Amino acid sequence: MKTIGLLGGMSWESTATYYRLINEGVKANLGGLNSAKIVLHSVNFAEIEALQRTGDWQTCAQILGQAAAGLERAGAECIVICTNTMHKVVPQLTKYVSVPIIHVADVVAQTLKARSVERVALLGTRFTMSEPFYAEHLSKHALEVIVPNQDEQKMVDGVIYQELCVGQINPSSKQQYLTLINALHKRGAQAVILGCTEIGLLINQRDCELTLFDTTQIHAQAAVSFACDNS
Repeated sequence: MKTIGLLGGMSWESTATYYRLINEGVKANLGGLNSAKIVLHSVNFAEIEALQRTGDWQTCAQILGQAAAGLERAGAECIVICTNTMHKVVPQLTKYVSVPIIHVADVVAQTLKARSVERVALLGTRFTMSEPFYAEHLSKHALEVIVPNQDEQKMVDGVIYQELCVGQINPSSKQQYLTLINALHKRGAQAVILGCTEIGLLINQRDCELTLFDTTQIHAQAAVSFACDNS
């Protein structure tokens, strides 16, 4: 079994979900008393969020890069970043490590293509929705990406940072998300990417008819596949 390096803490709630899903996946694959070999570095999200807010992505990359390097030194054979937004700095992180970084947009795109999805709506932080780093990565896989308008993005982002990242689950926010998903469906979306690791804490497939792709679950499963591949 290979060792997974988890780079988490953005927020810790979703990192805990990654940890649980990866261990459950390894047990399901290997049976018995097997659990995942994981090295975890959890950052202080308050520091990262402040840097995001001021646009200091260079310092973000330095912090995460040093953390990733530490994970590799500790025995990690791949890096899994437990957040969608910080994949913005993956190109910089590759300078810090020699092990592969499992990119969330790649594994999500592969899952979408396997399900014959061509047009997909993207929900996430304002950075994920409005900046090109995520949508362009999906476009490389021949996917057409639909994003909410500016007002809708403000609502989605506010719920993530002000509620979900501090463990608050509000029914009114859930209804706002579901109303938005219906609107995106009318705009042609065949499915929705829950492109923030916290959104799955608020809504799931039981809540709506349109297919939801939870990036946390997909990303964690990719980590399980890597860990259990002995080739």
